[in-house]
Amino acid sequence: MPENHPLDPAVPWTELVVTDADWDAADPALLTGMLSQLVLIRAFEEFVLELAGEGLIHGPAHSSIGQEGGAVGSAYSLRTGDTVNGSHRGHHQFLAKVLAHLHPAGIDPTQPFPDDVRDALLRSLREIAGLDLGFSHGRGGSMHLQWHEAGAIGTNAIVGGGVPLAAGSAWAHKHAGTDNVAVTYFGDGAINIGSTLETFNLAGAWKLPICFFVENNQYAVSTHVAEVTAETRLSGRGPGFGIPSWKVDGMDPLAVHLAMQQALAVMRSGGGPTLIEADVYRYFHQNGPFPGSAFRYRSKEEEAQWRGRDPIDTTARHLVRRGILAQEQVDGATAQAKALMAGLGEVILEPKPDGKPKERQIKAAEWPKPEFVDEGIRGDLSEFDGVIFTDVADFEGRLTEVKFIDAVAGVMGRRLETDPRVVILGEDVHRLNGGTNGATKGLKDAFPDRVLGTPISENAFTGLGGGMAMDGRFRPIVEFMYADFMWVAADQLFNQIGKARHMFGGDGAVPFVLRSKVAMGTGYGSQHSMDPAGIFATAPGWRIVAPSTPFDYVGLMNAALQCEDPVVVIEHVDLYSSTGPAVEGDFDHVLPVGKAAVRREGKAVTVLTYLAMTNYVLQAVEETGIDAEVIDLRWLDRASLDWDTITESIKKTNNVVIAEQGAIGTSYGSWLGDEIARRLFDWLDAPVGRITGGMASPSISKVLERAAFAKSEEAAARLREITEA
Repeated sequence: MPENHPLDPAVPWTELVVTDADWDAADPALLTGMLSQLVLIRAFEEFVLELAGEGLIHGPAHSSIGQEGGAVGSAYSLRTGDTVNGSHRGHHQFLAKVLAHLHPAGIDPTQPFPDDVRDALLRSLREIAGLDLGFSHGRGGSMHLQWHEAGAIGTNAIVGGGVPLAAGSAWAHKHAGTDNVAVTYFGDGAINIGSTLETFNLAGAWKLPICFFVENNQYAVSTHVAEVTAETRLSGRGPGFGIPSWKVDGMDPLAVHLAMQQALAVMRSGGGPTLIEADVYRYFHQNGPFPGSAFRYRSKEEEAQWRGRDPIDTTARHLVRRGILAQEQVDGATAQAKALMAGLGEVILEPKPDGKPKERQIKAAEWPKPEFVDEGIRGDLSEFDGVIFTDVADFEGRLTEVKFIDAVAGVMGRRLETDPRVVILGEDVHRLNGGTNGATKGLKDAFPDRVLGTPISENAFTGLGGGMAMDGRFRPIVEFMYADFMWVAADQLFNQIGKARHMFGGDGAVPFVLRSKVAMGTGYGSQHSMDPAGIFATAPGWRIVAPSTPFDYVGLMNAALQCEDPVVVIEHVDLYSSTGPAVEGDFDHVLPVGKAAVRREGKAVTVLTYLAMTNYVLQAVEETGIDAEVIDLRWLDRASLDWDTITESIKKTNNVVIAEQGAIGTSYGSWLGDEIARRLFDWLDAPVGRITGGMASPSISKVLERAAFAKSEEAAARLREITEA
């Protein structure tokens, strides 16, 4: 008969419970400071709900009333250098960190609240109301609150979306040589999200100083945690990933504070990540000023039971019991907080003209100007001030034939050598003599702490790279083995990294480089072959480069790493083994942003192309003898496209063809053709021509795969058709 041996987790999993004796032992200044934060946050949230009820908050108002104990207890001991991010229900998390930053020694609830507290609450209120003087000029609103100065790196509207970003912040703290930590707040819904669990694993493997703080408020909108989760003690997830974990009553701020003290001791001493589950309760529905019982998914009796354990009442009761404050002083602090919020309302609100009594509206001067709508999607490229740009013509006599993949590895090695901020991460980049294609050959040996082999978890390591980039101390290069994997990490790429600069006001840099390859023709099929240019070109915030020669790869990668915007560097397997012009041993030249290359001059037709298709077009032109002008676009995103070169060529040829390999459904040329027709219609003698692959993604069969994408044969046939028409 087999024997069954019980297994115990390798790390502690404990429930922390406090007693009156713990409250008696607590420093009076700690308790009065926590009370101040609790009443300020509660008054703030009540005022936001009041405005929401009047229709003065555009969009959702996810109230945290009832959950303040978890945020205050956990954030109270954090330093300014520690970082936090949170969920869509994040007002309390944000404000607790802000108040701890402004007054680390606590706020006396018996005295008038300081002016800097008033200013921070007003700025937060303005942001939630979508007003110009908010932290992000109103762009972030209720769900995207960020103030880097306070260590609040951004709440997040995507469930679980902020967790990988916080891991990037934690990585930056550790590798910058500090003992600062990151705290990421999320709920019982997010703990079942893949990106959250991926990040648990990665943080545990790399011993990152991050606290996964689970606010278990029992309901994901209206679905109770027991309906969708077998083990409702959510802190049980931690030990499975080697993460020490605590379960605590989140309605008891002191209990949360003591649990966080223990977690901080682990993280600051290099012990890696921790997890705290705080059982809390939101008094109101998912959004708005009505209780959950109004929607019949919970009972009034349940709500009353939880309200009987209110964190403010609990804290106040012990303060009065110990004689630290009188009940009148507690009541006075609450009244003062409400009066403060009413006064802030007078700053941004005014009576409606000719309206009913007490009807209010937001003052017109508070709104951002409509002209601000598109500012800050990308940066202004001022980071290139003083950079000396060069191109092929500047290296006449020095160009030699160089293997493309050697240029890839060479320029990344040079940047690792000269810029300590550069970090490379991805699957197998540290093995196989430079990853699956040799792009990181020799780099792990030379830079062991900055070439990081990741688990197979694109959402986690992409978000971690995004967190590194937004931190500002590092410049990550993230590798996807295949471009199709962008769909696995789509939330981090498109909802988080690409939108971050604009969403948070337009000022924050996101120096993130993504490398990936197109693998058509390799037999890897529909899920490993796509050209992602068309998808990235329609996603806000990204810059796109597509090098077709070793020289261009070096110059474009250097530009990408100089850029303060996220840049995707698209590569092609057909180019890796090829040779082309480059300056042997020179990996420092920088190509200008937004400059295309005319690979062949001609008068009959303009062909716009990029990546490996450039060489196939040149072959087709040579074969057909058509006098085509071939332009290698190099930069593909809307903001960086070289319209001067394109316009000059089309005015000369009066005919244009866009040539690419990939499927027509995800085609880059779709939007570019539309833009050309709109801008240059008067100069065109014919509709914009297209050379693309078919409708289907390339499949495994060698015959069917070849029929699915374009090369020189398709380019030649289409050019003949266009010029003979």
